[in-house]
Amino acid sequence: MTTTYILKNPALPARSSSGLDYRKELNDAQYQAATAIEGPLLIIAGAGTGKTRTLVYRVAHLIDQGIDPRAILLMTFTRRAAEEMLRRASSLMDGRCSQVAGGTFHSFANLVLRSYGRHLDLAPSFTIMDRSDSEDVIQLIRTDMGLNTKEKRFPRKQTVAEIFSMTHNKQTGLNELLELEYPHLVDANFELAELFTRYTDYKRTKSLLDYDDLLVRLRDLLANHANVRERLSDIYRFIMVDEYQDTNQLQSQIVRLLAATHNNVAVVGDDAQSIYSFRGANFRNIMDFPTHFPGTRIIKLEENYRSTQPILNVTNEIIQRAKEGYEKRLFTRKSVGTRPKLVQAGSEQMQSQFVCQKILELREEGVPLWDIAVLFRSSFHSFDLEIELARHQIPFVKRGGFQFMEPRMSKTCSHICACLPIRWTRFPGIASCACLKAWGPAPVRRSSNICSTARTRSSACAPTLPGIRSPTACELSRRCSKKPAKPNCRRSKRSI
Repeated sequence: MTTTYILKNPALPARSSSGLDYRKELNDAQYQAATAIEGPLLIIAGAGTGKTRTLVYRVAHLIDQGIDPRAILLMTFTRRAAEEMLRRASSLMDGRCSQVAGGTFHSFANLVLRSYGRHLDLAPSFTIMDRSDSEDVIQLIRTDMGLNTKEKRFPRKQTVAEIFSMTHNKQTGLNELLELEYPHLVDANFELAELFTRYTDYKRTKSLLDYDDLLVRLRDLLANHANVRERLSDIYRFIMVDEYQDTNQLQSQIVRLLAATHNNVAVVGDDAQSIYSFRGANFRNIMDFPTHFPGTRIIKLEENYRSTQPILNVTNEIIQRAKEGYEKRLFTRKSVGTRPKLVQAGSEQMQSQFVCQKILELREEGVPLWDIAVLFRSSFHSFDLEIELARHQIPFVKRGGFQFMEPRMSKTCSHICACLPIRWTRFPGIASCACLKAWGPAPVRRSSNICSTARTRSSACAPTLPGIRSPTACELSRRCSKKPAKPNCRRSKRSI
């Protein structure tokens, strides 16, 4: 006689084997979001509601339930955010959290393409270009096409790079993008289309990928190769995405493709905080998530731990006036606080004067200067205030700026080092020589040709002729120019 046993699925215990008391550490909404396992999950996290804390405990809870850490994929917008979440999760448990795959969409795409890029005829040793590198290549091709003359106005390399990037991020055609967002450049659509084709061919022949290519190639790999798609989906059984309201259509497609064999996708975001539309982000991704993943469970984090209730009252009023969005109402236990003030200044200079006057008043009331902060949407918006602060002799520290490898001279050094026999590529020659303002397009092109041909000569000679030394950077410079490059120190009378 055969007996059939039906396994029940009881509610998960509040206390786990690791000793973490999730009910004690989290509020009700956070607890529900952290302990939900199977199925699609949409976490609407208002500002200051403990979103990061919820994700950290969710990672810990998944591992607590016996899920292999290597089956968890955590996608964030910055590598630092992913590292911080995993560090905090490790502090709650043990080293198993370090095995979780965490990073940005671009870093994940880089790792996948290094392993599976052969399906797209992409060599594992491809080189990644940042935005300034892409602009240098565009400028080189722009010059070859004769579009750098002053007889006809043509967009600069920065604008061209932005247009090319937006076609990928918004998944739209070049002509349509020009008509909607760059109507003043519609007359240049044929030249831009030809430039885009040459730019694409250049990257393909030199095994180069820009940041947008990483996402496009990953999407194509997952969409066109079922075996790779299913393998990656089987590896990453639990996918989490942070700041989902700021993803673009390309990233949304990647998430859906990675969930080919399951629907265990949890995304966190707030439709009211979508601020990167100028980069191609589409808040429709978070609005349409329940449609893309039927049966989605929606959990709202509404208890704020950062602000006072008077501030949240203003916030709630603004949110309610949105034409579309998830209904939510932020609240806090900090009921007492100063009401926000809206100051309308007649000009930017008057605005700066008001800020300085307010700072001086707070200082007289005993508030330390390091407890006062002024926020800006962009760094250049602070220029007028910086002048006013200096005029009032108010010391300040400005946060932000370039990263170490962003300044041109630092990148030039790294590219010159890349022009060594260890690994010769054509691209570093272009980037490093383009930094030398005295060099025009022709010397830059000759330099890049030397970098591309020297690899064969060096690799053929170095192993058998140890006495042959590699050319130095200065020798490369002399070979690339008909005459030794000299800095252009001439100044016009007007500049003096």
